[in-house]
This record gives sequence, C-alpha cells and structure tokens, in this order.
Amino acid sequence: MSAASRAQRAAAAIALVACAGFVAAERADRDKPTHIEAARMSADEARRMSVFEGNVVLTKGTIRVQADRIVVRQDADGYQYATATGNPVRFRQKSDPRGDREGVWTEGEALRVEIDDRRQMIELFERARVRRDQDEVQGEYIALDQRTEFFSASAAKGAAGRPEGRVRAVIQPRQKPEPEPPAPPPGAR
Repeated sequence: MSAASRAQRAAAAIALVACAGFVAAERADRDKPTHIEAARMSADEARRMSVFEGNVVLTKGTIRVQADRIVVRQDADGYQYATATGNPVRFRQKSDPRGDREGVWTEGEALRVEIDDRRQMIELFERARVRRDQDEVQGEYIALDQRTEFFSASAAKGAAGRPEGRVRAVIQPRQKPEPEPPAPPPGAR
C-alpha cells in the first residue's frame, strides 16, 4: 500500500471518528405514527405497500422527508420501510439531547433516501450530503445508523470497482464554553 493510500485511509478514519456522534435520532421517533401528504396515493393491501407521488411530505416524530415520490412498505411485524426519490430528496431529524447539550438537527439530501425502521438506518444514495450544526459530509453514499450513532460515507465506484470521486467532509472544532467572569471581591460595589 502506497504512502498516499495510507494517508487517505488515515484521513477517512479520522473523519469517521470525528463524525461518530453525527447522527442520533430521537429515540421517541420510532414510536410515532407516520404522516404522509401527497398529490396522489395508491395502496396495495396484499403487498402492504403504498405509493405517494407529487410533492410528498412524510413526517414521523422529528423526521421530515420531502420527495417527489415515496414508497412505504410495512412488514408482518409492523416495521416500516420508506424509499424516497426526487431531485433531490430532503430530510431533517432532531437528535436526542446529550448531557448538557440540547438535541441538534441533522439535515440531508440525495437523489434517493431509504429509511429502515427495523434496522434504524437512513441511507442516502447519489449526490448525498448530510449536515449537522456546522459539520458537513458529501459523497455518493451515506449511511446513518441511528442505534449505534455510526456514520459512514463513500465515493462513487468507477471502472474496475475503483473509487471515482472523493468523500468530502468539513468538521468544525467544537466550541469550548466561555469561562465565567470572576466573582467581585467581598465588599466591592
């Protein structure tokens, strides 16, 4: 393995570690009902599948997806799977609060977004971009595991399975809290 290749892998590993807390959906989202608005809808009860088309908006707890078309399936155990397509599909979701930090919003877009309730995964395909606070990652494929808070991105594969593009990340330094000013001495006005 060349030095450049090792350096690229090291940079990718650092980016993944830095983004490890990138997404953590509110845990209550998975227990909320799914609401969908669209211009048209068709349902196939035998296949447990519904197709929504025309300026579709799906909301489930803090999750909001906007797309041209969304196909929703439900398995025998009641888990839902949504495949959204558009140019682009946009989603937004709030994370659980951590320690003294409020939950933050994660926003993303791609040409296709798949949401898997059973695996608690959101996958973005083709021209994918995810942003949380000031951090942003772009690639051809981005996976967000909501259970483990694991995040990964990859570039498109070209001829012979070799990477064609590059994953891009902007990771901002975390702001340190401002120190409190010293208390005035006793008896000072």
